[in-house]
Amino acid sequence: MTRVMAGFVAAIRFLTIFPCPGQLGSDGKDIAGSTPFFPVVGLFLGCIAAGLSWLFWTLFSSLVAAVLITIVLMGFSGGLHLDGLADTADGFLSTRPRSQILEIMRDSRIGAMGVIALVMLLLLKVTALSSLDRGQVVRATLLVPIAGRCAIVLVIALLPYARKEGGLATLFYSRRSWWIGAWAFLFFFLFALLIAGRSCLLPILFFILTVTAFALICKKIIGGATGDTLGAACELGEVCTALAFSALVWSSQ
Repeated sequence: MTRVMAGFVAAIRFLTIFPCPGQLGSDGKDIAGSTPFFPVVGLFLGCIAAGLSWLFWTLFSSLVAAVLITIVLMGFSGGLHLDGLADTADGFLSTRPRSQILEIMRDSRIGAMGVIALVMLLLLKVTALSSLDRGQVVRATLLVPIAGRCAIVLVIALLPYARKEGGLATLFYSRRSWWIGAWAFLFFFLFALLIAGRSCLLPILFFILTVTAFALICKKIIGGATGDTLGAACELGEVCTALAFSALVWSSQ
């Protein structure tokens, strides 16, 4: 039981900015065993985001509210996943050999492609969420963080680690298993069904296509995944789910 709790706390420590008192969940073994709890952390964050969405859409216009909730979603991780997206874009769009791409992704400085990727993703997220009414956005923002964290687990399950030398992501890969990936997909599927009901097929389809396409691109370009691509997977999982809800609204008009 203590090991399970340590894994959950480790997931909170890694995926969010929320402080966790004490040393529980800070050990390498705890971090390695935290991936099954990523979807649960996504649900926790989704509950917070859904509550704040209801408040923002009550007080402000949909555009202002969408900007505010996008800031909240970014703030949950302190921008960690957006940083991974920027590094991934800088590397993948450099058209360099694999070894140089991995070095570019390790560089802490952001390049032009990284900036463009960030701007495009944030614009997509804001515009998608702003197209929803209050009831719709509460459901969407409950599922969006779940999708992002499940996407991380699925990419770990689908791809090997791309770097020869160790990094933080190697801890997650030390207990890589297909059943953890299956658990993450089942978690997303069930909550998509609960949240979207009969309309769940579109969010599920968007999610499957996005994660699969991104995994194939990672495999082709760098031969696997890194910590940066896991962050990018989270952001892509979130934005594709937001777009799916926006598409549902548009198609029903």
